[in-house]
Amino acid sequence: MYIKKILWAVALIGLAICGYFAYYIYGAMFKPNTKFNNETAYIYVPTNATYSEVRAQLEPLLGDINAFDALANQKKYNTNIKAGRFAITKGMNNNDVINSIRSKNLPIKIAFNNQHNLEDLAGRISTQIEADSLSLLNAMTDSAFLSKNDFNKGTALGMYLPNSYEFFWNTSAETFRDRMLTEYNRFWTDTRKAQAKKLNLTPNEVITLASIVHEESKQADEQPRVAGVYLNRLRIKMPLQADPTLKFAAYQLPKYKNTIIRRVLNIHKEIDSPYNTYKYSGLPPGLIAMPDLSAIKAVLNPEKHSYLYFAADAKRIGYHKFAKTLGQHNNNARQYHSYLSSQGINK
Repeated sequence: MYIKKILWAVALIGLAICGYFAYYIYGAMFKPNTKFNNETAYIYVPTNATYSEVRAQLEPLLGDINAFDALANQKKYNTNIKAGRFAITKGMNNNDVINSIRSKNLPIKIAFNNQHNLEDLAGRISTQIEADSLSLLNAMTDSAFLSKNDFNKGTALGMYLPNSYEFFWNTSAETFRDRMLTEYNRFWTDTRKAQAKKLNLTPNEVITLASIVHEESKQADEQPRVAGVYLNRLRIKMPLQADPTLKFAAYQLPKYKNTIIRRVLNIHKEIDSPYNTYKYSGLPPGLIAMPDLSAIKAVLNPEKHSYLYFAADAKRIGYHKFAKTLGQHNNNARQYHSYLSSQGINK
């Protein structure tokens, strides 16, 4: 009888322990454990992150970090960290959190445009993905990669077509670059290649000219007309005489660093640079900035006309007046120069 009582007592204690353990497991796994007010919070887990780094991001978001630690240890998450961007939804339990940050890496949308060089582009992208600007720039300027894909340092910027793209946050610099090459090749369909060939231009030359067109006019409805002017000049072997190329050439010189040239002067036309299209005929050796897709398409689909000149229109800021003769152009240019002078813009 006495032994039976002992056995019953042991059994009851065992049941109590099991009950407590079951309650503890339930609490650790299935009890809601978030303490933020928004519907969703995000954590960004770097490549090769330690559990302590992940925990530091989770601690402000969870009500009981110790319970999370226990389950993370039980499920071996703390020795199997995954990099990426992960969502934690209000009301999640620890089990849900671990499942999310273990296997639900969320893509992000990245976008870029109006970058003037690869350094600027690398800086822009580094604010949106894990890769830093230096690793991005090194990947973008890798000589073996450029040579293999028919680019050089002057044309490399043209590979990055401005748009929005979906990436994982933990994308490496090389993966970003390679994806952009894929997008570039996808853009250059057989139809577009045929359009470029009809203009006697390579894809790199199309984008180089588009960079000039875009710097001349940000108006998509005017860009085909501007492109037509430059193509007319190329066809008759007339220098492009594009003011934006002079500015680009000037900005490469220490004298013009950290300055803004608002008015192109004769002194700028004397700069000895292959980008000076007043001094050297044909296209410059590379882009002067990143063109919008509208400018690239404008070059591929130029307006057919007989204009050889254009000057900014003082009455329609952002647009231009076009001319077929030098006399007409000089008259248009004088009107615009008078406008600049009236605004106190002398350099």
